This record gives sequence, C-alpha cells and structure tokens, in this order.
Amino acid sequence: MQKLGEILISAGIVAIPLLAFSIVSIALIIERTIFWYRINQRQEKVVKEVLAMYRQDPSLALEKLERHVDLPMARIFLEALSLEDAEPEELALAIDGATQAEVPILKRFNNVFDTIVTLSPLLGLLGTVLGLIRSFASLNLGDIGGGNATGVTSGISEALVSTAFGLIVAVTTLFFANTFRGFYLRQLAMIQEHSAELELLHRRRYKNKLEISYATTRDR
Repeated sequence: MQKLGEILISAGIVAIPLLAFSIVSIALIIERTIFWYRINQRQEKVVKEVLAMYRQDPSLALEKLERHVDLPMARIFLEALSLEDAEPEELALAIDGATQAEVPILKRFNNVFDTIVTLSPLLGLLGTVLGLIRSFASLNLGDIGGGNATGVTSGISEALVSTAFGLIVAVTTLFFANTFRGFYLRQLAMIQEHSAELELLHRRRYKNKLEISYATTRDR
C-alpha cells in the first residue's frame, strides 16, 4: 500500500490545490459540525422554556435569553423582546429583521463548500489530461517495452490518481455540505414556528394590556 506522500506525488501538480482544498474542507466541516451540534443540543429546549416563561413573566424570559445569547433563536427573540411596549406589528418586523441578520451565520461557508465541490473534480480532470499528455509524450512506438515504459506508466498513474483524489475531495465535501444545508433549512422552519408562537403570545398580552388600560380609563 502506497504511503500518502507517494500518492500525492503520483497525482502530479494538481495534488497541491487538491490537498489545500481537502485541508480547508476538513477544517470547515469540523467548525460547522461543532456549530450545529451546539445548536441542535440546546436550542429547542431553551426556546420552549423561554416561551413558557413569557406566558408568566416576560422579564424572566429576557433573563433566560441573555444567558443563552450564543444561540441564533435566542438572539432573534432577544432583539424583538427588547423593544419596549412594542405593538404586534413592530414585534413581527423586529423578528423578521433579526432573522435576516442570522441567515449569513447559519449559511456560513456554504459558498466555500460549493466552490470546493465544483473545482475539485475539474482539477482531477486536469490532472488526468496532464497525465495522459505525459504518457503520450513518453510513448515511442519504436521502443515499446523499452526504457520509455516507465514514463508511460507514471503518466497513466498520475491521470488515475489525480482523478480519484479530486472525486474523493468533492464527494466528501458534498456530503457534509448537503447535511449542513439540511440543518439550515430545518433551523429556518423552527425559527418560523417559534416566532409565530411568540408573536401570538405577545399579541394576546398586548390585547389584554389594552383592555386593562381601557377599563381603568373608563372607571375614572
């Protein structure tokens, strides 16, 4: 079995950018995995607790959100609930604005993943072409089986290894990129669901507050 260094040498010049792509891809995959694991483990529970607290005492909900400000949905709710005496329409606008601000964080590195997935097979194909050119350049019809056979086989090896290397980088990156994209879509659906619930609770509280204020004014 060839060592990794020998495989990289066999891939030719395209091994350099492909190796760089693989390192970048691994680093970003680790970062996104930690990011989504932290969110998926804590956020649902925190949001449900915040909504339950908001029914009883909004100040307790705010304190809870401030302790979990590292979570996207907590930042969205905190941005909206920080508005004093906000009307339901104002709260909805605040939630929409805060949600849009979180989208780049949730989609972070998606363009980098797409670039790696697109370019890696093309670099592998380039390595294939370069390897075949090297093979044909070394081929001498009058000396088949002679000293030029080494150049032919090394060229073919470069062509095959570079193709395989490019496909491995692209397929691996694509798998994780699609996984993270699924987490992002699920997160958007969750934000919409819980934001609608918060708006409904706020609308009811605001309506009750107006009724109490009206009753107090009328009694006077």
